[in-house]
Amino acid sequence: MTDYAPFPLIDLSGGPRERGRIHGKAAADRLRRGAKMYAESLLKSGVDWKELERRAEAMVPLIDRFDPTYTEEMRGIAEGANEPFAAVVLMNARTEMVVAARKQQAAKHFPDGCTAALALPEASADGVLLHGQNWDWRSECAENGVVLRIRRDDGPDILTFTEAGGLARSGLNSAGIGLTANALECDRDYQRGPGVPLPFIRRKVLEAAHLAHAVQTIVSTPKPGSNHMAVSHCGGEAFGFECAPDETFWIAPDRGLYVHANHWIADSARAKVKDTGLAETPDSIYRDKRVRDQLSPKRGKLTLEDLRQAFFDDWGTPYSVCRPPRLNSRGVSTATTAMILMRPAAGHLEACPMPALNRQFTTYTLTPDRTAQKQAAE
Repeated sequence: MTDYAPFPLIDLSGGPRERGRIHGKAAADRLRRGAKMYAESLLKSGVDWKELERRAEAMVPLIDRFDPTYTEEMRGIAEGANEPFAAVVLMNARTEMVVAARKQQAAKHFPDGCTAALALPEASADGVLLHGQNWDWRSECAENGVVLRIRRDDGPDILTFTEAGGLARSGLNSAGIGLTANALECDRDYQRGPGVPLPFIRRKVLEAAHLAHAVQTIVSTPKPGSNHMAVSHCGGEAFGFECAPDETFWIAPDRGLYVHANHWIADSARAKVKDTGLAETPDSIYRDKRVRDQLSPKRGKLTLEDLRQAFFDDWGTPYSVCRPPRLNSRGVSTATTAMILMRPAAGHLEACPMPALNRQFTTYTLTPDRTAQKQAAE
């Protein structure tokens, strides 16, 4: 086993610009490494820094229409880190930028992996909702992640794991909502005009005080490419959403258990879209099955430890649920870069960098708003 430094916890408060400055100052080195990594990927696809800056500024009107405070927060991050604004936009829209370059230069990108699972209260040992995932991505990102604890005056507080400079990835809020996300691909991706980059949608979900508002954000927001999001509420409801750019397919848990990897599983989705991602992540078809098979016999007795052990599954390594670093077909090192485990009701989040090589978890907490949780569940 190897030791990896825990993801740093950054406390954010104040208005959007001030939150951003605090974030940028605290995560400057990690942001710089991440932006350099993605900028080099774009350069290989023919996009130099000047063109990257042009594309970043071109995204601002789209982001402003969705929520202008997000642009303000990103400008604050750039100021705090003393980095260009384009670097922060890149950290929040790297998939969209890389795929745009791919389309123009025929340079294939590779999608995030991930295996997510959640257990509703009826399936857990102590009657609380459990939610977690493995995040499979570039190995370097084990050293670029941060956990943001965002104290807000205009809605629930947020605890989110993300790449430095990002506004959100997976996490929970004080109203008891949990979120994880994993990549999907289909033949409709990046064909239908601009959409909102996914980190902004995830942030908006985590700002929701009610599950209905979180669902509305997912269903109503146009996306440039496909994605899956699992959204839970500690009051005992959860759903998965397989999102094509112009259509969303929802999936309910099966007897209190829900598992999803990186292929389309909704019958309605499989009848309508062509899954173009399995060629890149063929192990997806058994990753979710292996996690489900390990958790299913324990329905009614599931604990966060059961999720942890299921996510550590190394069958088929390195093409496994928990992946050690390996080179992909384009010579880039990928791995399970983080394992995230949550009890949204308690504001409890555990994170472990590079779990195939490291078993050290750090616990991050957010004070739950019991009144908001109760009202949202009524």
